[in-house]
Amino acid sequence: MSIFEPSSPVAAPASPHGQPEQRRILVTELPGPRSMALQQRRDRALPPGLGTTLPVFVERAGGGIIVDVDGNHLIDFASGIAVTSVGASAPAVVGRVQEQAATFTHTCFLVTEYEGYVDVADWLNEHTPGEHAKTTALFSTGAEAIENAVKIARASTGRPGVVVFDHAYHGRSLLTMAMTAKEKPYKAGFGPLATDVHRAPFPYPLRWPTGVEHATEEALAALEELLERVGAENIAAIVVEPVQGEGGFVVPTTGFLPGVQEIARGHGIVFVADEVQSGMARTGSLFASEHEGLVPDLIVTAKALAGGLPLSAVTGRAEVMAGAAPGGLGGTYAGNPLACAAALGVFEMVQTHDLVSRAQRIERVVRERLEPVVAESLAVAELRGRGAMMAVELVRPGTLDPDPEAAAAVSAACHRQGVLTLVCGTFGNVIRMLPPLVIDEDLLVEGLDVLAAALRELV
Repeated sequence: MSIFEPSSPVAAPASPHGQPEQRRILVTELPGPRSMALQQRRDRALPPGLGTTLPVFVERAGGGIIVDVDGNHLIDFASGIAVTSVGASAPAVVGRVQEQAATFTHTCFLVTEYEGYVDVADWLNEHTPGEHAKTTALFSTGAEAIENAVKIARASTGRPGVVVFDHAYHGRSLLTMAMTAKEKPYKAGFGPLATDVHRAPFPYPLRWPTGVEHATEEALAALEELLERVGAENIAAIVVEPVQGEGGFVVPTTGFLPGVQEIARGHGIVFVADEVQSGMARTGSLFASEHEGLVPDLIVTAKALAGGLPLSAVTGRAEVMAGAAPGGLGGTYAGNPLACAAALGVFEMVQTHDLVSRAQRIERVVRERLEPVVAESLAVAELRGRGAMMAVELVRPGTLDPDPEAAAAVSAACHRQGVLTLVCGTFGNVIRMLPPLVIDEDLLVEGLDVLAAALRELV
């Protein structure tokens, strides 16, 4: 029987520890019976506001494979939404976490300090873009770090306002909800939202109304007009994703990001790069800001920073970071010692496994396997992205009308075949690919071929 179809039960590897077998195995239909039983418990215990992409329960994961409780081995094109870039059980991460857990799990860095926090800060200060003096503050989640970046910018400038962009996603907390563009499901019913947030157009190449050749100039002009209208002297920060994440993996037109940086500097506005999803080698450079030579005043990292443990950071110009008074930053769990240990393991793997080059290789393979589909299908408007942050946008054939139903159907078809994909985009019509950077190339190709077959079924 084809590996693409459910087969008779296949025994899982004997040990519950270590890397699972790196091949796709379908033992049952998805979800399997054990997952469905657990889902019934979940539905009774959890509120419906917690959504689910694929209702399977995981037993273990590592490399490019997720193993569910029914023994199915799924190819992972999600990485926990760009979190497990080094794999979900990388020895360099697991070993350091185990060692740290055996000594102490928590003290609160604001009470008694530990070296791991300083080690993480030193690495980020050294490796983020720019040669200027930098300092770093650690937090727990991406949204928390974005909020603190805004706090720091406000404290440094004495101004209240924040400028963000169309299609942006910055989080689900009160301020970051206001900064996020998409209404449903992220903001609906949760107002009133934070004020002093202003939104500017983002040059979405596929959808810029006057054509891609005009997008950079017109988007920058619109930003300048916005600043004139609200008063640039009232704006503390401009926050932008170098590659938009939830908004659809949109890479802005060339020259836009440097133009935004120049405008911010010209008005004394803090330029903040939200690299929560795009950072840590994901886009084929250590930080996506590097693709166009950006040197942000503040750069925000999270997700892949600690290989699955909750850790985020704001790294920036020392003089800007010094704007917050002692006691103004921090949190009980911010920079937890286990998460810091995990981050040091991630940093080790970025170097020893040359994950920047691996992300570049993933992009080449994705383009080789999917560009022929784009060329032949009227339902696939575009293949885009950078490195291992790639996506296809689906439309109704012959138009640019978004087709979220097609995206849902393609993703569901991949799930049935044991390939975990995610849907995103302002219009819900984008399939995103976020494989672990350590995925075996054979697995990557196999998963892409499943996706390509599902895309070809659209027309």
